[in-house]
Amino acid sequence: MLGYKRFVIAQNERGLLFRDKSLDTILKPGVYRYFDPRGRIDVQSVDISEPAFRHAWEDFLIKERSELCVQHFELIELGEQQAGLEYRNNKLYGILPPGTRQLYWRGPIELRVEPVDIAATLELPAAIAALLRQRQSGRLVRDSAVGVVQAMVADYQRGLLLVNGELKTLLAPGSYAFWAFQREVQVELVDTRLQVLEVAGQEILTKDKVSLRLNLSAHFRVKNPVQVRAELGNYKDYLYRELQFGLRQAVGSRSLDELLADKEQLDGVVAAYAQAKVAVHGVELVSVGVKDIILPGEMKTILNQVVEADKAAQANVIRRREETAATRSLLNTARLMDENPTLLRLKELEALEKVTGKIDKLTVFGGLEGVLNGLVSLRKA
Repeated sequence: MLGYKRFVIAQNERGLLFRDKSLDTILKPGVYRYFDPRGRIDVQSVDISEPAFRHAWEDFLIKERSELCVQHFELIELGEQQAGLEYRNNKLYGILPPGTRQLYWRGPIELRVEPVDIAATLELPAAIAALLRQRQSGRLVRDSAVGVVQAMVADYQRGLLLVNGELKTLLAPGSYAFWAFQREVQVELVDTRLQVLEVAGQEILTKDKVSLRLNLSAHFRVKNPVQVRAELGNYKDYLYRELQFGLRQAVGSRSLDELLADKEQLDGVVAAYAQAKVAVHGVELVSVGVKDIILPGEMKTILNQVVEADKAAQANVIRRREETAATRSLLNTARLMDENPTLLRLKELEALEKVTGKIDKLTVFGGLEGVLNGLVSLRKA
């Protein structure tokens, strides 16, 4: 019809009726006709499947048209120290930041917002934290990325909770979630397992001015994470330097021969020095071991010559000792033979047996008696 305007509001919509560019009323689902020959009326359709009403006229509705707000909206206002847990159809959907003022459509989606006093409560309830860990996408994940700090402390770790740079508490193994609105929250993880630190390539002069390069390995663990953080900027660097100092002190006060003769003593001296330095800061040094003592090339040659000469001298002593023992044994045998002709005759027979075993033919003159008497004449007693 001429001069009439027809507007259709669907079931999932509401209509904002503007008359002369001023909000007049809110239309529910249905078909509407208005006589408007001068074009003074306009209707904007709003989809209420998204309950949050975000519009330029939001503040105007709250202040100037409170009767429309009560009829069509639910007003949520949070204080500066409050966060809001937004539930839709009894399921956690999002997190509202402090100071939020938001209109929600009264419609098919049941909406509820639970305010939380973040000034008095730092940690989220365990059930809410579990929901945040389970969700992989969606608005809840985006909201928690802004307003919540989540942390997982493994069974071999301890967590240091810092709020605005101040250490609040030590966290035991477990999962945690903390409110991060209007504060800076950090969780620093400290490994309490046994750890290894390598100190490699240390060039050190011995007491007798020999240059050595040493490689050292140390095992340690953090015993008091709170004390370590409070007193040491980097506990690994601190331990590394103390091991260096202890190694230099131990090597510089000993000669090369002393070091090579007892390397275990060197380990003990370095360990005692470093443990005294780090234990007062909450670090336990479990063990220290010098893995390699590397000599310069010319020093290796000299030591090899010394070792070679020493071993040669030892070999000569052993050879002379064996020769002396053999001579003494031979002298004893000769004395026995001289004192006992029968023993001598037995030795002769053994010699004859050895000779006959190595030749093909043996010609004997005078019989066996001649052979024996020809070899040795027996003296009568």
